[in-house]
Amino acid sequence: MEEIKIRRAEERDIPDIDKLLYEVHKVHSDVRPDLFKPGAKKYNDEELKTIIADDMTPVFVAEKDGSVLGYVFCIHKQYVNSESLTDIKTLYIDDLCVDETARGLHIGSALYEFVLGYARERGCYNVTLNVWAGNDSAMRFYKKIGLKVQKIGMEKII
Repeated sequence: MEEIKIRRAEERDIPDIDKLLYEVHKVHSDVRPDLFKPGAKKYNDEELKTIIADDMTPVFVAEKDGSVLGYVFCIHKQYVNSESLTDIKTLYIDDLCVDETARGLHIGSALYEFVLGYARERGCYNVTLNVWAGNDSAMRFYKKIGLKVQKIGMEKII
């Protein structure tokens, strides 16, 4: 059995990424059906092609035995010449998903560690992400791998 290999996503990975996009969207639509449409996904294939090709929005996949078992979507962020914010470089994790059949194989941790190394190599100050309230398994995972709460979004449904 092969080891987990993490690499930059390519267009040929789109069918596997699509499957995972549906999985992660289901988690969100189960938690917040008022915000997320059931049976949908975050990006269409044309959007995925653009995202995958852009160095400012790198996507990495975890592959084992020729199958994509996880992905992480990243976005480079920096506020240059802001009146109130420093111009640190941030790598924002827009989405991280591990195939539900491959959970427990430490693929999520491997993707996260890869992203940390990638961010360090590019001079980033930090790596950030958001977690939806109610996605308790994701919250536990992110705390376990060392992330700390940076800010909290709040709402009042009216």
